[in-house]
Amino acid sequence: MASDLSFEKPLVELQDKIKELRKFTEEKGIDFSDEVSRLEQKARDLAQQIYGNLTPWQRVQLARHAERPTTLDFIQHIFSDFLEVHGDRLFGDDLSIVGGIAKLDGRPVTVLGHQKGKDTKENIKRNFGMAHPEGYRKALRIMQQADKFRRPIICFINTAGAYPGKAAEERGQSEAIARNLREMAGFGVPIICIVIGEGGSGGALAIGVGNRVYMLENTYYSVIAPESAAAILWKDSSLGMRAAESMKITAPDLLRLGVIDGIIEEPFGGAHRDITAQVQLVKNQIVEGLRELDSLTPEQLIQDRYEKFKQIGKYTSLS
Repeated sequence: MASDLSFEKPLVELQDKIKELRKFTEEKGIDFSDEVSRLEQKARDLAQQIYGNLTPWQRVQLARHAERPTTLDFIQHIFSDFLEVHGDRLFGDDLSIVGGIAKLDGRPVTVLGHQKGKDTKENIKRNFGMAHPEGYRKALRIMQQADKFRRPIICFINTAGAYPGKAAEERGQSEAIARNLREMAGFGVPIICIVIGEGGSGGALAIGVGNRVYMLENTYYSVIAPESAAAILWKDSSLGMRAAESMKITAPDLLRLGVIDGIIEEPFGGAHRDITAQVQLVKNQIVEGLRELDSLTPEQLIQDRYEKFKQIGKYTSLS
């Protein structure tokens, strides 16, 4: 079991013990089948206990798993004839945002999203999925082209947040995000957004203004990362677990609050356990979402998006 998550350690140790017993049986010819069967049942029970009762903090950990499928994984498995677009025509090409033109069962679409790496070298290259302004301007250029040629837009969200460095601020990070919010609100094509990992702050929302917003089962979507919230609230970033419990940032919480439109199921133990099954579940949701939106005119799509975001949140009068 490929995992480095602390709450999975008892299960990993038990499965390692099962493997050792099987190997010992093969090498020594001693029958341990009863013991193996007993341990396998214990492992199944333990897995159900762990994954059937995940805490918000454990879901955050799964959302950050290094082997979790990325935007390019979903593009490779769901779409065909992908043609990647590079650069923002202003500054450069930000590799933490990928996107371009593709086909969904033969239908032309535009697909884009944050891209993290699978190892340290690639994460440095992709800036850990934290985009600079040129990344969001590249995304906007791709989406504007989609709007011009009437192609649906599919966005995959997976970032801890927009890159907060000095150079990014000098090049207009907040302006780039704000422009994306404004422009996405006015596109006359269907927009489907899916949180596939982390959904952090304005960096996530900058490609998250969709007619339909979905989350994978073990992801989070929040104005701020739990550790950063803890650093502000309690002056201690190590209290991220406490913050995650309080912030209501998981998919079940956000569905109940009306922030998202649906939850996409994950294979038992997380999306990285069975990527083939996960991409099929995501594809099914995309197809269903487009089916719901295809009958709407451009004006109706814009109004649908407006009504969706207008209804998020509630207020009470103090008078």
